[in-house]
Amino acid sequence: MEKVVNRKKTNQKKKIWLLFLILMVVLFALISLSIGPYDLALKEIFQVLFQFKNGEGSLDERGKLAQLIIWDIRLPRILIAGLVGTALSVSGNVFQGCFRNPLVEPYILGVSSGAAFGASLAIVFPVLFFSIPLSAFIFAALTVLIALSLGHIRGQIQTLSLILAGVVIGSFFSSMVSILKYISNDAALREIIFWLLGGFYHSSWNEIYLIAPIILPVAGLVWFLAWKLNIISIGDEEAKSLGVDPRKNKILLIICATLLTSLSVAYVGIIAWVGLMVPHASRMLIGPDNRYVIPLSAFIGTLFLIFCDTLARNLIEGEIPIGILTSILGAPYLLYLLRTKTL
Repeated sequence: MEKVVNRKKTNQKKKIWLLFLILMVVLFALISLSIGPYDLALKEIFQVLFQFKNGEGSLDERGKLAQLIIWDIRLPRILIAGLVGTALSVSGNVFQGCFRNPLVEPYILGVSSGAAFGASLAIVFPVLFFSIPLSAFIFAALTVLIALSLGHIRGQIQTLSLILAGVVIGSFFSSMVSILKYISNDAALREIIFWLLGGFYHSSWNEIYLIAPIILPVAGLVWFLAWKLNIISIGDEEAKSLGVDPRKNKILLIICATLLTSLSVAYVGIIAWVGLMVPHASRMLIGPDNRYVIPLSAFIGTLFLIFCDTLARNLIEGEIPIGILTSILGAPYLLYLLRTKTL
């Protein structure tokens, strides 16, 4: 009886954390909408979002400007940040669970290097590749497919072989990016560097319409499979004894995580540390149960990237690439985990 009561209290605590983070995401989104070179009051934001009119039945000049800033500039950035934060955090959970290694992150199989090569190729040779995100996505997915094929030995996915294949392929594509940097002109080189550092400065509703219908269902599928990820995390033999095929489920989960990561990298560049930090933070708050860790990670990742993006566009007169900020914040956090032996 006591165990049942304790379990109910634990589940209630997890639900409270989820509710709290949802409220924090909404609060940070409103703060992000209000802060910028042109500050907006909360009243103006609500007027624009819910289309409240003034006494004459239409928005005044300031209201029209606020409408332009919110709907065309800031809100798409916030939504893209939320989608990317969800994608990277959820995929980080998947990779750490499948490989049973807390230091694994979404780029472990060479996704970032493959995407970087694809994007660089499209930047240097725009005639051959009409779309930078499409080229980045194709090469990111291709990288993981090669790694999966090399790591699949005797009908089994060998974790060490898979990771080593990802490292080798990633190193190869990194070298190819260096070659493209060397032969590119100044304008293309600057564009490659900015893409590699990551950022939401090109965010638009078109991007949201393209990636949201993929990221949200795939993240939902991973959440649906969270109980299987819990079993896989115990070990392959234990999973088999419980009736879960570790090979098939690992492949499915890795494909889902790769799709999430590839889409994110293709549209916003390489954003480091999110997929490594956020799953740890979630597990520290509510424990290792992926049925709760995955949604919690999605909200923490969303919150973290909205926060970083708000800093990126307000700390200096220009804009700091968000990949720099996530690295600055991520490195001390990992040192803290190592120091406290939380890993």
